[in-house]
Amino acid sequence: MKTKNLYIIYLLAVVSICSGVTLLNGCSSQVGSTYKLTGNVITDGEKLVQLKCTGCHKLVPADALSESVWTNHTLPSMAKYLHISTYGGTQYFKNNPADTTGISLENWMAIVAYYKKIAPAELPAARRPVPLINDWAIFSLKKPDEIKELAYTTMVAWGPDAHKIYSSDASDGRLYEWGPDLKPQIVADMPSPVVSAKFLKNSNGIYQGIFTCIGQLAPMDFPNGRVLSFEFNNSGTKPAPALIASELARPVQTIDGDFNKDGLTDFVILGQGNVKGRVYLFKQNPDHTYTQTNISDKPGAVQAVAGDFNNDGWQDIMVLFGTGDEGLWLFLNDHKGGFTIKNLLRFPPVYSSTSFQLADMDHDGQPDLIYTCGYNYHDSRILKPYHGLYIFKNMGNWNFKQQWFYPINGCTKAIAADFDGDGDLDIATSAFFADMKNNPSESFIYFEQEKPFSFKPHAVPVSNYGRWMSMDIGDFNNDGKPDIVLGNYSSGFAFQRSFNPFWNKHLPLIVLENHSKKQAH
Repeated sequence: MKTKNLYIIYLLAVVSICSGVTLLNGCSSQVGSTYKLTGNVITDGEKLVQLKCTGCHKLVPADALSESVWTNHTLPSMAKYLHISTYGGTQYFKNNPADTTGISLENWMAIVAYYKKIAPAELPAARRPVPLINDWAIFSLKKPDEIKELAYTTMVAWGPDAHKIYSSDASDGRLYEWGPDLKPQIVADMPSPVVSAKFLKNSNGIYQGIFTCIGQLAPMDFPNGRVLSFEFNNSGTKPAPALIASELARPVQTIDGDFNKDGLTDFVILGQGNVKGRVYLFKQNPDHTYTQTNISDKPGAVQAVAGDFNNDGWQDIMVLFGTGDEGLWLFLNDHKGGFTIKNLLRFPPVYSSTSFQLADMDHDGQPDLIYTCGYNYHDSRILKPYHGLYIFKNMGNWNFKQQWFYPINGCTKAIAADFDGDGDLDIATSAFFADMKNNPSESFIYFEQEKPFSFKPHAVPVSNYGRWMSMDIGDFNNDGKPDIVLGNYSSGFAFQRSFNPFWNKHLPLIVLENHSKKQAH
């Protein structure tokens, strides 16, 4: 593997990952809205923030960031969306003083003064409701041989054969296959790093791999992402990948479904983009070509699932957006080739949403929401006590109420499964932006559920072996129990100063084998 060019440092703009923290990505100012200053810093600030800073995303509380981050990073990044220019980072001016759109310079400076006055000097450290237990719990470590080059693993996924893992590396863009001996074999040279994989079985019983290649690694609007597929035939040979879609805005995931009920598999592709992302629908035609339509022009999509969420017999889509106007949206199939949109949850843009899963955590027949947030790199590179693992209870009809929270710095992904075989769902989490300087053990945590919404958190000691950007589960040793694979993106994205990385930079991945005594349900 060759060392990647400078764009490699931007990969966490993926999501799966992972999602951005650019606060007002794509925001539009409220034209014609006026406010007369009272001279009271707090009163003016509160009114102006409500008036000018909630038109395109949920309000960010002043105490969500420190004063230095607000004044030196977040506000300078936000100014342009309100037609305010910057000079030297924190100096502001209006290019055209007669311009009445956006905000006046006087009112903008009142907002700056407000955050300087009431934002905290620093954020409090997260308080864990239950301390971490440092042990291996039900897992043991299995690892491959080290490679000479640095590991830049962008994706790990269990394939159709439970004994095989697939991975991609940003240094060469190749797709690799790992057998039970964890010896890598090159599957294909891909046009760019693979960040998501999906395996489908066709009518002939042959598996088809769907691979999402992000294209441009840097978070910029350069639409050269692609989605490719190829079959895994019984001969062991793999044909050249076939093109499903191209010229996409940094795609990060592809999901399948028959959205028009014609018996053919369609695809929804999340184009995370930067300012101009999209959610694409590729409908399959009888000749197996695809017709593209756009479900949403909203950037920042990080993950989606398909399902019949209103029980009308048609496939719908649920999408998590993690940039700008963050939150969970439901796209309901209108039976006419399109979708109606319903917002389920919104989060402040500093949450930096990274993943979600629907799973019935309390056995009441209603799928609950497991949600993570913690992409922590762009405009506010500080540890945030509200990053972590959340569970929202489904109160019926997809109305969610927060039930449980565990703080994890930089939480990237959560997967719920019955790891210990006792009949309830446990949760495994990975955190790429963990506090690797002071608390690296939070980079991987196994939450053992003891009763509904009550967990025993095990900090499995794997932080020395890598920095975990990607994670998947599967039955690696064919014993009926879910094992875990973690992908190591070993270098880049430094956000903590005076700190020397200690983890192994030459292990592409590791496997945590499950040795629970009970058979998983």
